[in-house]
Amino acid sequence: MKGATIALCVTGSIAAYKAVELARLLVLAGAKVIPVMTVSAARFVGPLTLAGICGEPVVTDMWDASFAGEMHLALARRADAVAVVPATADVLARLAQGRADDLVTALALCARGPVLAAPAMHPQMWHHPATQRNVAELASQGRVRLIGPDHGELASGEAGLGRMVDPATIAAVLAAMLSPNDFAGVRLVVTAGPTLEDIDPVRFLGNRSSGRMGFAVAQRAAERGADVTLIAGPVTLPTPHGVRRVDVRGAIAMREALWQTLGPDLSNADALVMAAAVADYRPLEPSGSKVKKSHEHLTVELVKNPDLLAEIGAARAGTRPVLVGFAVETEPGEALLAYARRKLAQKRVDFVVANDASESLGLEDNRATLVTADGTEPLATMPKRELADVILERLRTRLVL
Repeated sequence: MKGATIALCVTGSIAAYKAVELARLLVLAGAKVIPVMTVSAARFVGPLTLAGICGEPVVTDMWDASFAGEMHLALARRADAVAVVPATADVLARLAQGRADDLVTALALCARGPVLAAPAMHPQMWHHPATQRNVAELASQGRVRLIGPDHGELASGEAGLGRMVDPATIAAVLAAMLSPNDFAGVRLVVTAGPTLEDIDPVRFLGNRSSGRMGFAVAQRAAERGADVTLIAGPVTLPTPHGVRRVDVRGAIAMREALWQTLGPDLSNADALVMAAAVADYRPLEPSGSKVKKSHEHLTVELVKNPDLLAEIGAARAGTRPVLVGFAVETEPGEALLAYARRKLAQKRVDFVVANDASESLGLEDNRATLVTADGTEPLATMPKRELADVILERLRTRLVL
């Protein structure tokens, strides 16, 4: 969404406070957010709050005397997308009928880009035949896309279908709507996070991988139209919107999930991005009960884990799936690149993303170098979401899309 302009239209619902969080997420993603509020919305959220987050004055009135021209048309020309968050039962009815009796509905009618609406209301209102008729009418028109509502706890203390979708999910859907659909039809498998190798029921061997890099690749690929399966080690990250997720714990479980997903002849995927930090070793015989602290020294015998990427590289007969590996080392510079080149050759992958551990593990940003048989491409430090797009661009070239 970097550089995109989004008109964020807030209507009169108790869920309006969540629009502030959505605005924050959109701004962090690099979007310019134009805040638009109905008169009712201003009773729930202070316009100054929204203006402060967006860095833009809140627009509420179609008839602003200080503005020369037609406000709704001017906003429509500026906005790449319109988001109505939250969308009340009333505004859904007016959108379905094509009414233009306030700035929000007039803007939606003349929007040049996609229009997304996130319903929020009491379950009885959502299930009412009139609301369902309006929802069906909007679907048939194909002009306004609805996201949600979810089932959950409401402001009244009751629970049911009517809760507004989380702002992070709305932001992800907006990103997908504004992203190029250049990965449509591509079947992508991504691994992410660490693997944990159990010593006993309460202890394990692990590493510091957060999973953020793999999750960013999966999210951006899905937003760009790919069919994504994410095989994740134990992390606390939410599943990216539109991504199929398989959770595993140890290296052996990840290996099984990989082969089941890829298929015995690897024909179920067009590309594999192996961002997971798979443990090199695991305990030979994990204890079935907690190992007691009884001796001054404890020896745990380890056995080498299979090299998952090397197995797949060796089994690949042609150029599919395209294979992307990651190399994380504590030695920077030429030592890191030399290791990445060895990994490229030994594991028969198409390119390697080389990282210094101190500049990647557990961080929001990453500084990487892409290593191929033709040379190296050093990259500047950037958010992992942006690095994900760079990786996908190089992958797209390999896929000849």
